[in-house]
Amino acid sequence: MRAFVFPGQGSQKVGMGAELAGASAAAREVFQEVDDALGQHLFALTRDGPEDQLTLTENAQPAIMAHAIAVLRVLEREGGLALADKAGFVAGHSLGEYTALCATGAFTLADTARLLKLRGQAMQAAVPVGLGAMCALLGADVDKAQALAEWAAQGEVCEVANDNDPGQVVLSGHRAAIERAVAAVKDFEIKRGVLLPVSAPFHCTLMGPAAEAMLDALERTPPGVPGVALYANVTAEPVADPVEIARLLVRQVTNRVRWRESVLAMAGAGVEHFVELGGKVLTPMIARTAPDAQTTSVVSMADIEALAKEI
Repeated sequence: MRAFVFPGQGSQKVGMGAELAGASAAAREVFQEVDDALGQHLFALTRDGPEDQLTLTENAQPAIMAHAIAVLRVLEREGGLALADKAGFVAGHSLGEYTALCATGAFTLADTARLLKLRGQAMQAAVPVGLGAMCALLGADVDKAQALAEWAAQGEVCEVANDNDPGQVVLSGHRAAIERAVAAVKDFEIKRGVLLPVSAPFHCTLMGPAAEAMLDALERTPPGVPGVALYANVTAEPVADPVEIARLLVRQVTNRVRWRESVLAMAGAGVEHFVELGGKVLTPMIARTAPDAQTTSVVSMADIEALAKEI
């Protein structure tokens, strides 16, 4: 069985999608539709930069989604691949859940772009710049990370935001608490702590205002039934009911991304091949979590052609 997975924030880079757009009308149509939905020249920004503008959350989130969907549309049109026929499950890391739902038909491309633009704006506005921070803990399992977070909080917010793989966990919260955590990693038998270059503390309780914004947005633009079941970040379990999907997307804003658990659950459900569309970030995490599984990253036309021949 195969799962298609979709990357989250941090996978953006200037120039992504340029080769696809040059080679395929299907890719160009995706980028144009997203531009039209948002009323901005997002693809030009993605292709040409500047990097600091692409990195802004409200731009990065729809840009990453558009790139992954462009890869999928080229696969579908030029590779003859139908996602529903080839995927047992889909999953996405944080914003990648919206991409996964778009890929399965639960959201239209235009609605997905608008939802992610709003999500990015709401997440950025939830916490004043400088008040929050995130750090990556390397050589940490989730139990060690949780213990460190509880110690570092000291009356502030310091929470596990991403459980990415057996040796990488991300904390999120108030800047002072995150800095305390980074300084104390050795005391908790953690190899290293690194402050992340992010503009807001994602996936922690400080994101409450953004969750409220997404509750309103998803009531106005609810998901439909996905063509393939989604493994949800919040539960690490499959979901196909649109009402439950919307509820989990709201919870996802403030809750932990249970990526390691999701990968293990999919592997336990029979997934032997994980295909990452539009990035090369999730593939190494999956390889460390489920080393017996096959992993494939699909970004370029050559990647698309190779995958189309394989499956």
